[in-house]
Amino acid sequence: MSATIGNKLKFTIFGESHGVAIGGIIDGLLPGIKLDMEYINEQMDRRRPGRNDMSTPRKESDKAEILSGLFDGVTTGAPLAFEIRNSDQHSRDYEKTKSLMRPSHADYTGHIKYSGYNDYRGGGHFSGRITAALTFAGAISSMILEQVGITVNAHVLSIGNISDDKFDSQTANKELREKLKTMDLPVLNQAKGNLMRELILETKSKNDSVGGVVECSAIGLPAGIGSPFFDSVESKLAHIMFSVPAIKGIEFGDGFEISKLRGSKANDSMHIDNFAINHKSNHNGGILGGITNAMPLIFRVAVKPTPSIGLTQETIDIQTKTDSQIEIKGRHDPCIVPRVVPVIESAAALVLLDMILDEMPNLIKQSYQL
Repeated sequence: MSATIGNKLKFTIFGESHGVAIGGIIDGLLPGIKLDMEYINEQMDRRRPGRNDMSTPRKESDKAEILSGLFDGVTTGAPLAFEIRNSDQHSRDYEKTKSLMRPSHADYTGHIKYSGYNDYRGGGHFSGRITAALTFAGAISSMILEQVGITVNAHVLSIGNISDDKFDSQTANKELREKLKTMDLPVLNQAKGNLMRELILETKSKNDSVGGVVECSAIGLPAGIGSPFFDSVESKLAHIMFSVPAIKGIEFGDGFEISKLRGSKANDSMHIDNFAINHKSNHNGGILGGITNAMPLIFRVAVKPTPSIGLTQETIDIQTKTDSQIEIKGRHDPCIVPRVVPVIESAAALVLLDMILDEMPNLIKQSYQL
């Protein structure tokens, strides 16, 4: 099992959904960085379950306890270890159906991979619960990046067939970026957000679920970050995005739509603006040749519908090797897309900070006077 990601900034994750705790170890944080715990806890709260009627009723405080690597609120340079205690598990919900493989979960693949020894309760180590640890590490990364003028923001681009506006010139709007972080359903077009909320609640009433798309942008990145071929910006981001449960697709810039354009329309023309090099468009999403070009980095991820639904589904009994049916009990999100938004931001921030520490460490050191 590979539980570590990163080069200069290594992040190791641990835990299960119904275990004692989840958490992680961040290795490679520079010494002398004061952690803004209020900022970090605000980001954690955005992902926290049980916040509104669009979320699972499971209640978790998601407060992280830092075990090492921090002294007087400042990083020491040693590995920063933390844990987040689980406090609201209903493990008994999974006892009666433990041999029934839940459709579109990792029950079957995990059972095969780990010879039946995997923790099946709530998905175990495959659960979206584990993304709380990723969000904590990413919140620290976002805090450091913002210190050097780099901000990462995401919003719900679509729920089902209802679509929000896309990031464009608004991407650089600081007021909008800050507003998104305060919204239960972060969207650019509030009218579309209201329709999305109605769809989620309607789906919930039918014991079903719905998926969507999250769009993320990073602004303030300097040109020159990325190490082609295999450590390009797209490669690194795609790696961590596909590590987030329920992510089934990713695209950068215009993505698949760029295939429908002629080169004359798809090319991002360049010009000099007040002696600075700039681009007149951003069809490539701020990345050319796997390297940042200083335009806003924009990508989107597809989030599948929550596989845990209350409707009767066909499956198999892994013990008796017979066909069976399952009606999943427990507490689940009718749509996980809103809670995925801060996770995507965090995952992107973690990767971008790792790449900057690897390729442009002075950008961080000079800002913190290290």
